[in-house]
Amino acid sequence: MYYATPVVVVSECLGFSACRYNGDIIHHSLIARLADVARFIPVCPEVAIGLGVPRETVRLVKRGEEKRLVQPASNRDWTEEMKTFAREFLETIGEVDGFIFKGRSPTCGIKEVKIYHEGDRAMPVEKGMGMFAEQAVRHFPYAVVEEEGRLMNAAIREHFLTKLFSLALFREVKAERSMRALVRFHSEHKYLFMAYSQTGLKQLGRLVANRERLPIEEVLNAYEQGLHALFARAPQRRSHVNVCQHLMGYFKKEMSAKEKQYVLELLAQYRAHQLPLSSVTSVLKSWAIREENEYLLQQRYFAPYPPALMDVRDSGKGRDAV
Repeated sequence: MYYATPVVVVSECLGFSACRYNGDIIHHSLIARLADVARFIPVCPEVAIGLGVPRETVRLVKRGEEKRLVQPASNRDWTEEMKTFAREFLETIGEVDGFIFKGRSPTCGIKEVKIYHEGDRAMPVEKGMGMFAEQAVRHFPYAVVEEEGRLMNAAIREHFLTKLFSLALFREVKAERSMRALVRFHSEHKYLFMAYSQTGLKQLGRLVANRERLPIEEVLNAYEQGLHALFARAPQRRSHVNVCQHLMGYFKKEMSAKEKQYVLELLAQYRAHQLPLSSVTSVLKSWAIREENEYLLQQRYFAPYPPALMDVRDSGKGRDAV
């Protein structure tokens, strides 16, 4: 199966150079494997604005309703330098499908970044998003964004990779400016989209049908917005069960009663968190191979991203924040 090459901006300390505040480099297994199938744009916003390695830490400080980027040791304010760098960097890198940021960083973190009161070095008053990451999300609202630590969670990682490679492929569809390419993309993603949202699938389907004969640019823009809304949340288990039942329907005449019962038992175990989804989908895919059902074999639902990235390990971190 063909996979587009996603463009991913990544914190430079995550395997690219020893640029953390203490001179460390962090190696991450997913990022190392992604290097073979993605195009990375590494960036360390703190080094880029003139902070050295090693360096005194910077932190987010609340001044009234405004967040500032301050280096407590010298009381130096780096806010304007960071905003200027972020704007210039984000405006010149071209199209981006995703971001992988260093968690809890005052510049790159997307969750749980500590924010302090001005003049108070002891306790944070709230938590939020890093200054560079905040501008990145605003500039690329459709990109998928995650932190390296949360990607150790299997469910978060699955959602991230699925969305990343889907967006990369859609970027190529947009470049073709062809209804035929859009129809092919939508057809291949039918059951993947059904797992995310049946309502979203129907809305995207109406856009592809294009009964109003809208210009291709208008259709693609509306489809992109719908795609972003569909991927806003990870699928629920009951949605995957529903999709697998739909796939079973293709073989209702070929499957014996015992074979059907076996798949239903697998689904029940999956629903009860006793089996991974792949235990069910691998059986269904084997039926598609046996029956030479090319339509199902082209479905991205079975492999939404390169199989080499598959990893069943799960830290459990961030489980409630998918």
